[in-house]
Amino acid sequence: MANQTLSALLRAQLKELKDRGLYNKIEPLDSPNGPVVRMNGREFVNLSSNNYLGLAADKRLVDAAIEATIRFGVGSGAVRTINGTLSLHVALEEKLAAFKGTEAAVTYQSGFNCNMAAISAVMGEGDAILSDELNHASIIDGCRLTKAKVIRYRHSDMDDLREKAKEARESGSFRKIMVITDGVFSMDGDIAKLPEIVGIAEEFDLITYVDDAHGSGVLGGGAGTAKHFGLSGKIDFQIGTLSKAVGVVGGYVAGTREVVEWLKARSRPFLFSTALPPGTVAACIAAIDVLKASKQLQDRLWANAAYLQTGLRALGFSTGQTATPITPCLIGDEETTQRFSKRLYEEGINAKAIVFPTVPKGTGRIRNMPTAEHTTEMLDRALAAYGKIGRELGIIR
Repeated sequence: MANQTLSALLRAQLKELKDRGLYNKIEPLDSPNGPVVRMNGREFVNLSSNNYLGLAADKRLVDAAIEATIRFGVGSGAVRTINGTLSLHVALEEKLAAFKGTEAAVTYQSGFNCNMAAISAVMGEGDAILSDELNHASIIDGCRLTKAKVIRYRHSDMDDLREKAKEARESGSFRKIMVITDGVFSMDGDIAKLPEIVGIAEEFDLITYVDDAHGSGVLGGGAGTAKHFGLSGKIDFQIGTLSKAVGVVGGYVAGTREVVEWLKARSRPFLFSTALPPGTVAACIAAIDVLKASKQLQDRLWANAAYLQTGLRALGFSTGQTATPITPCLIGDEETTQRFSKRLYEEGINAKAIVFPTVPKGTGRIRNMPTAEHTTEMLDRALAAYGKIGRELGIIR
């Protein structure tokens, strides 16, 4: 029998989440995660996927996964350091390094794992980490695994970063100091000020670390935020996922040979978790080839993003400071945001509410993720629903 004290506590806490509009109901899909999805016997225009380029169900990736599974099996069978490293893993890492413009790369089971692995493998007691206050949860958790002093700087505030970097360096208290930022901030869609960050890093001898989960495949011809700014050689750690624009699953760290060699020797997720399965790795290899060969996918993604953002603004909604396809529609309080998302669902639009604690209280938004696969007709259907519901709830006129 379950512990009754625990059960009562969890029931009360779950009720509180639901009462405050902070509970997220999970709806399973009955279809591939494409521009249109099927749930509960209905079809929805899907604006909640990170499948930026539509590669998650691309036949070229599916065929590559099937071929590799037939050849190597469904699992890699061991951790990378024992005998779980396949020739496929080596091929993917070489391809990623060439794509990112770095000397080497190492893959992990997820982008979240990358940040847990890399930060804790390099930073420790006697070190300091300067972290943007809006960095992803995986960065926050990665920092918590270290015994380093974590110093948060105001979001994209370069004066605040410089002041705190100067103070940390001049204190003489730290052996190493790292500055960590998302390349693209996932809730607002704004881009990190990498040129300024690199300048401050050079002035105060900071290690530079960029989590480019939402920049990879989207910016810099697909190579990411560092390439977008022409700074590939200036970033010590480039983190990326294989689960968003790449369309599969996993993550990677790209950097110098020494960085990658150290992570293979000391990062715990690499040492103690079974390697990515063969089908997944082969699909990632195929995806990188597609990314390199087809600029049209990125062009369509950006065109669809511009169309949706222009349409939402014309209706009277705010999309904040986004400079990428991530399209937040700012609503405000949590309850209204959840109600708006529910009404979108009723109108056949799958666009999820993002509320506290993912974003600060009172800044709830519907986060829309247009992809290269959406048609104008799909986006028009979404805009019509936004207009109807916004007027219903008194958000727009």
